[in-house]
Amino acid sequence: MNREAPVTRLSVLDLAPVPEGGTARDALRNTLDLARRVEAAGYHRYWLAEHHLAPGVASSAPQVLIEAVAAATSHIRVGSGAVQTGHWTPLSIVEQFGTIDALHPGRIDLGLGRSGQRRAEAARSAAAPQPRERRKAEVVDGLLIPEPFDFTRLAKSPVFDLHGALLQQPGAETPDFAGIVDDIAALIGGTYAKGEHEAHANPGEGAALELWILGSSGGQSAQVAGERGLPFAANYHVSPSNVLEAVEAYREAFKPSDVLDEPYVVVSADVVTAPTDDEAEELASPYALWVHSIRSRLAAIPFPTPAQAAAHQWRPEDRELVADRVDTQFTGSPETVVERLRTLQRVTGADELLITTITHDHADRVRSYELLADAWKRTD
Repeated sequence: MNREAPVTRLSVLDLAPVPEGGTARDALRNTLDLARRVEAAGYHRYWLAEHHLAPGVASSAPQVLIEAVAAATSHIRVGSGAVQTGHWTPLSIVEQFGTIDALHPGRIDLGLGRSGQRRAEAARSAAAPQPRERRKAEVVDGLLIPEPFDFTRLAKSPVFDLHGALLQQPGAETPDFAGIVDDIAALIGGTYAKGEHEAHANPGEGAALELWILGSSGGQSAQVAGERGLPFAANYHVSPSNVLEAVEAYREAFKPSDVLDEPYVVVSADVVTAPTDDEAEELASPYALWVHSIRSRLAAIPFPTPAQAAAHQWRPEDRELVADRVDTQFTGSPETVVERLRTLQRVTGADELLITTITHDHADRVRSYELLADAWKRTD
Protein backbone atom coordinates (compact mmCIF):
# COMPACT_ATOMS: atom_id res chain seq x y z
CA MET A 1 0.00 0.00 0.00
CA ASN A 2 2.96 2.32 0.57
CA ARG A 3 3.44 4.96 -2.09
CA GLU A 4 6.76 6.73 -2.60
CA ALA A 5 5.72 9.45 -5.06
CA PRO A 6 4.90 12.75 -3.30
CA VAL A 7 1.37 14.06 -3.29
CA THR A 8 1.17 17.12 -5.49
CA ARG A 9 -2.19 18.39 -4.27
CA LEU A 10 -3.44 19.77 -1.00
CA SER A 11 -7.10 20.65 -0.56
CA VAL A 12 -9.29 22.17 2.16
CA LEU A 13 -12.24 20.90 4.19
CA ASP A 14 -14.08 23.71 5.99
CA LEU A 15 -16.83 23.46 8.62
CA ALA A 16 -17.30 27.23 8.91
CA PRO A 17 -16.41 27.04 12.63
CA VAL A 18 -17.90 29.60 14.99
CA PRO A 19 -15.30 30.93 17.47
CA GLU A 20 -16.12 31.47 21.12
CA GLY A 21 -17.53 34.99 21.35
CA GLY A 22 -18.33 35.04 17.63
CA THR A 23 -21.43 34.49 15.52
CA ALA A 24 -22.49 32.46 12.51
CA ARG A 25 -22.13 35.64 10.47
CA ASP A 26 -18.49 35.88 11.55
CA ALA A 27 -17.93 32.25 10.62
CA LEU A 28 -19.42 32.62 7.15
CA ARG A 29 -17.42 35.76 6.43
CA ASN A 30 -14.31 33.90 7.56
CA THR A 31 -15.13 31.05 5.19
CA LEU A 32 -15.24 33.38 2.20
CA ASP A 33 -11.99 35.03 3.23
CA LEU A 34 -10.28 31.69 3.80
CA ALA A 35 -11.41 30.43 0.40
CA ARG A 36 -9.82 33.42 -1.33
CA ARG A 37 -6.61 33.01 0.67
CA VAL A 38 -6.16 29.29 0.07
CA GLU A 39 -6.90 29.71 -3.62
CA ALA A 40 -4.04 32.21 -3.76
CA ALA A 41 -1.86 29.77 -1.80
CA GLY A 42 -2.38 27.05 -4.40
CA TYR A 43 -4.83 24.61 -2.80
CA HIS A 44 -6.66 22.47 -5.34
CA ARG A 45 -10.23 22.22 -3.99
CA TYR A 46 -12.36 23.70 -1.21
CA TRP A 47 -14.99 21.46 0.34
CA LEU A 48 -17.75 22.42 2.78
CA ALA A 49 -18.99 19.90 5.34
CA GLU A 50 -22.67 19.45 6.22
CA HIS A 51 -23.39 19.76 9.95
CA HIS A 52 -26.66 20.47 11.73
CA LEU A 53 -27.82 21.70 15.12
CA ALA A 54 -24.32 22.68 16.29
CA PRO A 55 -23.71 26.10 17.91
CA GLY A 56 -20.05 25.90 16.91
CA VAL A 57 -20.48 25.04 13.21
CA ALA A 58 -22.15 27.24 10.59
CA SER A 59 -22.02 24.91 7.57
CA SER A 60 -25.59 23.66 7.95
CA ALA A 61 -26.51 24.67 4.39
CA PRO A 62 -23.38 23.74 2.39
CA GLN A 63 -25.11 24.06 -0.98
CA VAL A 64 -25.65 27.75 -0.27
CA LEU A 65 -22.08 28.15 0.97
CA ILE A 66 -20.64 26.32 -2.03
CA GLU A 67 -22.24 28.82 -4.40
CA ALA A 68 -21.00 31.73 -2.28
CA VAL A 69 -17.44 30.35 -2.19
CA ALA A 70 -17.47 29.68 -5.93
CA ALA A 71 -18.64 33.25 -6.54
CA ALA A 72 -15.91 34.63 -4.26
CA THR A 73 -13.12 32.71 -6.02
CA SER A 74 -12.05 32.22 -9.62
CA HIS A 75 -10.57 28.78 -10.27
CA ILE A 76 -10.33 26.59 -7.16
CA ARG A 77 -12.70 23.61 -7.26
CA VAL A 78 -15.55 23.91 -4.74
CA GLY A 79 -17.80 21.19 -3.39
CA SER A 80 -19.38 19.17 -0.62
CA GLY A 81 -17.58 17.06 1.89
CA ALA A 82 -20.17 15.57 2.03
CA VAL A 83 -23.88 15.88 1.28
CA GLN A 84 -25.67 13.84 3.94
CA THR A 85 -27.77 11.82 1.54
CA GLY A 86 -30.11 10.61 4.24
CA HIS A 87 -31.57 14.12 4.49
CA TRP A 88 -32.17 14.76 0.77
CA THR A 89 -33.72 13.05 -2.22
CA PRO A 90 -31.50 12.31 -5.24
CA LEU A 91 -33.51 14.79 -7.32
CA SER A 92 -33.11 17.62 -4.82
CA ILE A 93 -29.35 17.00 -4.67
CA VAL A 94 -28.98 17.01 -8.45
CA GLU A 95 -31.14 20.11 -8.91
CA GLN A 96 -29.23 22.03 -6.21
CA PHE A 97 -25.78 21.14 -7.51
CA GLY A 98 -26.92 21.46 -11.10
CA THR A 99 -27.93 25.03 -10.33
CA ILE A 100 -24.52 25.77 -8.83
CA ASP A 101 -22.77 24.19 -11.81
CA ALA A 102 -24.86 26.30 -14.20
CA LEU A 103 -23.55 29.40 -12.43
CA HIS A 104 -19.95 28.14 -12.09
CA PRO A 105 -19.53 25.50 -14.81
CA GLY A 106 -16.83 22.87 -14.48
CA ARG A 107 -15.70 23.77 -10.94
CA ILE A 108 -18.12 21.91 -8.68
CA ASP A 109 -17.55 18.65 -6.78
CA LEU A 110 -20.53 16.65 -5.54
CA GLY A 111 -19.33 14.60 -2.57
CA LEU A 112 -21.84 12.10 -1.17
CA GLY A 113 -21.93 10.59 2.31
CA ARG A 114 -23.93 7.68 3.73
CA SER A 115 -25.34 9.54 6.73
CA GLY A 116 -28.92 8.31 6.94
CA GLN A 117 -28.10 4.61 6.88
CA ARG A 118 -25.27 5.03 9.40
CA ARG A 119 -27.69 6.79 11.76
CA ALA A 120 -30.17 3.91 11.52
CA GLU A 121 -27.44 1.30 11.94
CA ALA A 122 -26.06 3.04 15.01
CA ALA A 123 -29.53 3.14 16.56
CA ARG A 124 -30.03 -0.58 15.95
CA SER A 125 -26.61 -1.39 17.41
CA ALA A 126 -27.35 0.69 20.50
CA ALA A 127 -30.67 -1.10 21.00
CA ALA A 128 -29.14 -4.57 20.65
CA PRO A 129 -25.40 -4.29 21.30
CA GLN A 130 -23.25 -7.21 20.22
CA PRO A 131 -20.01 -8.13 21.98
CA ARG A 132 -17.01 -7.44 19.83
CA GLU A 133 -13.28 -7.59 20.12
CA ARG A 134 -11.59 -4.28 20.79
CA ARG A 135 -8.82 -3.55 18.31
CA LYS A 136 -5.76 -2.12 19.99
CA ALA A 137 -3.95 1.02 18.85
CA GLU A 138 -0.95 0.44 16.62
CA VAL A 139 1.65 2.35 14.66
CA VAL A 140 1.84 1.33 11.01
CA ASP A 141 5.05 2.46 9.33
CA GLY A 142 5.05 5.62 11.43
CA LEU A 143 1.30 6.36 11.24
CA LEU A 144 -0.80 6.07 14.38
CA ILE A 145 -3.92 3.93 13.94
CA PRO A 146 -5.74 4.41 17.24
CA GLU A 147 -8.20 2.15 19.00
CA PRO A 148 -11.63 2.49 17.36
CA PHE A 149 -14.18 4.80 18.91
CA ASP A 150 -17.53 3.15 19.65
CA PHE A 151 -20.04 5.39 17.88
CA THR A 152 -22.98 3.36 19.20
CA ARG A 153 -22.62 5.15 22.52
CA LEU A 154 -23.72 8.36 20.78
CA ALA A 155 -26.89 6.63 19.55
CA LYS A 156 -27.96 6.02 23.14
CA SER A 157 -28.36 9.74 23.75
CA PRO A 158 -31.90 11.22 23.59
CA VAL A 159 -30.38 14.03 21.54
CA PHE A 160 -29.61 11.48 18.82
CA ASP A 161 -33.32 10.76 18.38
CA LEU A 162 -34.16 14.47 18.44
CA HIS A 163 -31.70 15.18 15.65
CA GLY A 164 -33.11 12.35 13.59
CA ALA A 165 -36.65 13.67 13.99
CA LEU A 166 -35.61 17.15 12.89
CA LEU A 167 -33.54 16.00 9.91
CA GLN A 168 -36.14 13.74 8.27
CA GLN A 169 -39.86 13.89 7.66
CA PRO A 170 -41.95 11.66 9.98
CA GLY A 171 -41.89 8.08 8.75
CA ALA A 172 -39.24 8.76 6.11
CA GLU A 173 -36.78 5.96 5.39
CA THR A 174 -33.44 6.42 3.69
CA PRO A 175 -33.04 4.21 0.59
CA ASP A 176 -29.98 2.03 0.11
CA PHE A 177 -26.90 4.17 -0.48
CA ALA A 178 -25.93 2.37 -3.68
CA GLY A 179 -29.35 3.13 -5.10
CA ILE A 180 -29.04 6.78 -4.14
CA VAL A 181 -25.68 7.07 -5.90
CA ASP A 182 -27.02 5.33 -9.00
CA ASP A 183 -30.09 7.57 -9.12
CA ILE A 184 -27.94 10.70 -8.81
CA ALA A 185 -25.63 9.51 -11.58
CA ALA A 186 -28.60 8.66 -13.80
CA LEU A 187 -30.24 12.06 -13.25
CA ILE A 188 -26.98 13.84 -14.10
CA GLY A 189 -26.42 11.60 -17.11
CA GLY A 190 -29.99 11.95 -18.41
CA THR A 191 -30.72 8.20 -18.22
CA TYR A 192 -33.12 8.10 -15.26
CA ALA A 193 -36.24 6.05 -15.85
CA LYS A 194 -38.73 3.95 -13.90
CA GLY A 195 -40.44 1.49 -16.20
CA GLU A 196 -41.63 3.39 -19.24
CA HIS A 197 -41.36 6.80 -17.59
CA GLU A 198 -38.33 9.07 -17.76
CA ALA A 199 -37.39 11.97 -15.50
CA HIS A 200 -35.09 14.86 -16.35
CA ALA A 201 -33.53 17.24 -13.81
CA ASN A 202 -33.25 20.86 -14.91
CA PRO A 203 -30.82 22.23 -13.90
CA GLY A 204 -28.77 19.14 -13.25
CA GLU A 205 -28.94 16.93 -16.32
CA GLY A 206 -25.66 17.18 -18.20
CA ALA A 207 -23.99 19.17 -15.42
CA ALA A 208 -20.19 18.98 -15.32
CA LEU A 209 -20.19 17.77 -11.72
CA GLU A 210 -17.32 15.70 -10.34
CA LEU A 211 -18.95 12.92 -8.33
CA TRP A 212 -17.20 11.72 -5.14
CA ILE A 213 -17.93 9.21 -2.40
CA LEU A 214 -16.77 9.90 1.16
CA GLY A 215 -16.41 7.12 3.72
CA SER A 216 -15.18 6.37 7.23
CA SER A 217 -14.69 2.60 6.99
CA GLY A 218 -14.25 -0.30 4.62
CA GLY A 219 -18.02 -0.73 4.36
CA GLN A 220 -20.59 0.21 1.76
CA SER A 221 -19.26 3.65 0.87
CA ALA A 222 -15.85 2.26 -0.09
CA GLN A 223 -17.49 -0.61 -1.97
CA VAL A 224 -19.85 1.66 -3.91
CA ALA A 225 -17.05 4.07 -4.84
CA GLY A 226 -14.81 1.26 -6.04
CA GLU A 227 -17.43 -0.72 -7.96
CA ARG A 228 -18.60 2.40 -9.80
CA GLY A 229 -15.10 3.66 -10.54
CA LEU A 230 -15.54 6.92 -8.63
CA PRO A 231 -12.95 8.83 -6.60
CA PHE A 232 -13.02 8.13 -2.87
CA ALA A 233 -12.26 10.31 0.16
CA ALA A 234 -11.26 8.45 3.33
CA ASN A 235 -11.75 10.04 6.71
CA TYR A 236 -8.60 10.02 8.90
CA HIS A 237 -9.50 13.16 10.83
CA VAL A 238 -12.82 11.79 12.21
CA SER A 239 -12.35 7.99 12.05
CA PRO A 240 -8.58 7.49 12.05
CA SER A 241 -8.83 3.89 13.25
CA ASN A 242 -10.53 2.81 10.01
CA VAL A 243 -8.57 4.71 7.36
CA LEU A 244 -6.41 1.81 6.17
CA GLU A 245 -9.30 -0.63 5.83
CA ALA A 246 -11.30 2.07 4.00
CA VAL A 247 -8.70 2.73 1.31
CA GLU A 248 -7.90 -0.97 0.99
CA ALA A 249 -11.56 -1.91 0.53
CA TYR A 250 -11.98 0.83 -2.07
CA ARG A 251 -8.96 -0.29 -4.08
CA GLU A 252 -9.97 -3.95 -3.92
CA ALA A 253 -13.47 -3.10 -5.17
CA PHE A 254 -12.31 -0.68 -7.88
CA LYS A 255 -13.39 -1.18 -11.47
CA PRO A 256 -12.28 1.19 -14.25
CA SER A 257 -15.01 3.52 -15.47
CA ASP A 258 -15.64 6.45 -17.76
CA VAL A 259 -14.55 8.59 -14.79
CA LEU A 260 -11.31 6.86 -13.70
CA ASP A 261 -8.92 4.31 -15.16
CA GLU A 262 -7.44 3.59 -11.71
CA PRO A 263 -8.33 4.37 -8.09
CA TYR A 264 -8.04 7.92 -6.82
CA VAL A 265 -7.91 8.44 -3.06
CA VAL A 266 -8.11 11.57 -0.95
CA VAL A 267 -7.35 11.27 2.77
CA SER A 268 -8.36 13.92 5.29
CA ALA A 269 -6.20 15.21 8.14
CA ASP A 270 -6.72 17.64 11.00
CA VAL A 271 -3.84 20.12 11.04
CA VAL A 272 -2.65 23.18 12.94
CA THR A 273 0.59 24.81 11.77
CA ALA A 274 2.43 27.76 13.29
CA PRO A 275 6.01 29.08 13.11
CA THR A 276 7.03 26.85 16.05
CA ASP A 277 5.88 23.55 17.50
CA ASP A 278 5.04 25.17 20.83
CA GLU A 279 2.84 27.86 19.28
CA ALA A 280 1.00 25.33 17.13
CA GLU A 281 0.30 23.15 20.17
CA GLU A 282 -1.12 26.13 22.05
CA LEU A 283 -3.37 27.11 19.12
CA ALA A 284 -4.56 23.51 18.83
CA SER A 285 -5.13 23.06 22.58
CA PRO A 286 -8.91 23.85 22.46
CA TYR A 287 -9.47 21.01 19.98
CA ALA A 288 -9.98 18.39 22.70
CA LEU A 289 -12.75 20.45 24.33
CA TRP A 290 -14.42 20.95 20.97
CA VAL A 291 -14.33 17.23 20.10
CA HIS A 292 -15.61 16.38 23.58
CA SER A 293 -18.68 18.54 22.98
CA ILE A 294 -19.43 16.60 19.80
CA ARG A 295 -19.05 13.21 21.42
CA SER A 296 -20.77 14.00 24.70
CA ARG A 297 -23.56 16.35 23.54
CA LEU A 298 -23.74 15.65 19.79
CA ALA A 299 -23.29 19.37 19.16
CA ALA A 300 -20.02 21.19 18.58
CA ILE A 301 -19.58 24.17 20.89
CA PRO A 302 -18.12 27.46 19.64
CA PHE A 303 -14.39 26.84 19.34
CA PRO A 304 -12.78 27.79 22.68
CA THR A 305 -9.77 29.98 23.29
CA PRO A 306 -6.43 28.51 24.39
CA ALA A 307 -6.98 30.16 27.79
CA GLN A 308 -10.27 28.32 28.22
CA ALA A 309 -8.58 25.08 27.25
CA ALA A 310 -5.80 25.63 29.78
CA ALA A 311 -8.30 26.28 32.57
CA HIS A 312 -10.42 23.19 31.89
CA GLN A 313 -10.29 20.35 34.43
CA TRP A 314 -10.28 16.99 32.68
CA ARG A 315 -11.57 13.71 34.03
CA PRO A 316 -9.80 10.54 32.80
CA GLU A 317 -12.97 9.24 31.13
CA ASP A 318 -13.38 12.51 29.24
CA ARG A 319 -9.84 12.35 27.91
CA GLU A 320 -10.48 8.78 26.80
CA LEU A 321 -13.54 9.97 24.89
CA VAL A 322 -11.44 12.21 22.63
CA ALA A 323 -8.06 10.45 22.64
CA ASP A 324 -8.23 9.02 19.11
CA ARG A 325 -8.96 12.44 17.62
CA VAL A 326 -6.44 14.39 19.70
CA ASP A 327 -3.64 11.87 19.19
CA THR A 328 -4.06 11.94 15.39
CA GLN A 329 -4.20 15.72 15.00
CA PHE A 330 -1.10 16.99 13.19
CA THR A 331 0.29 20.04 14.98
CA GLY A 332 3.62 21.79 14.82
CA SER A 333 5.89 23.90 12.70
CA PRO A 334 5.50 23.61 8.93
CA GLU A 335 8.44 21.20 8.77
CA THR A 336 7.01 19.02 11.54
CA VAL A 337 3.56 18.87 9.96
CA VAL A 338 4.83 18.22 6.43
CA GLU A 339 6.87 15.28 7.68
CA ARG A 340 3.82 13.77 9.39
CA LEU A 341 1.59 14.40 6.37
CA ARG A 342 4.13 12.67 4.14
CA THR A 343 3.86 9.67 6.43
CA LEU A 344 0.06 9.73 6.14
CA GLN A 345 0.34 9.93 2.37
CA ARG A 346 2.91 7.15 2.15
CA VAL A 347 1.06 4.70 4.39
CA THR A 348 -2.39 5.28 2.85
CA GLY A 349 -1.16 5.77 -0.72
CA ALA A 350 -3.22 8.97 -0.94
CA ASP A 351 -3.25 10.87 -4.22
CA GLU A 352 -4.37 14.04 -2.44
CA LEU A 353 -4.67 15.27 1.15
CA LEU A 354 -7.70 17.13 2.46
CA ILE A 355 -6.68 19.52 5.24
CA THR A 356 -9.06 20.75 7.91
CA THR A 357 -7.82 23.37 10.38
CA ILE A 358 -9.67 25.06 13.23
CA THR A 359 -8.27 27.69 15.57
CA HIS A 360 -10.04 30.27 17.67
CA ASP A 361 -8.64 33.27 15.79
CA HIS A 362 -9.30 33.40 12.07
CA ALA A 363 -5.90 34.96 11.35
CA ASP A 364 -4.17 31.96 12.93
CA ARG A 365 -6.21 29.58 10.77
CA VAL A 366 -5.36 31.44 7.59
CA ARG A 367 -1.68 31.52 8.55
CA SER A 368 -1.72 27.78 9.25
CA TYR A 369 -2.96 27.01 5.75
CA GLU A 370 -0.50 29.43 4.15
CA LEU A 371 2.49 28.12 6.11
CA LEU A 372 1.59 24.56 5.18
CA ALA A 373 1.20 25.38 1.49
CA ASP A 374 4.60 27.12 1.38
CA ALA A 375 6.36 24.26 3.17
CA TRP A 376 4.61 21.66 1.02
CA LYS A 377 5.79 23.31 -2.18
CA ARG A 378 9.37 23.34 -0.94
CA THR A 379 9.37 19.58 -0.35
CA ASP A 380 7.21 18.44 -3.28
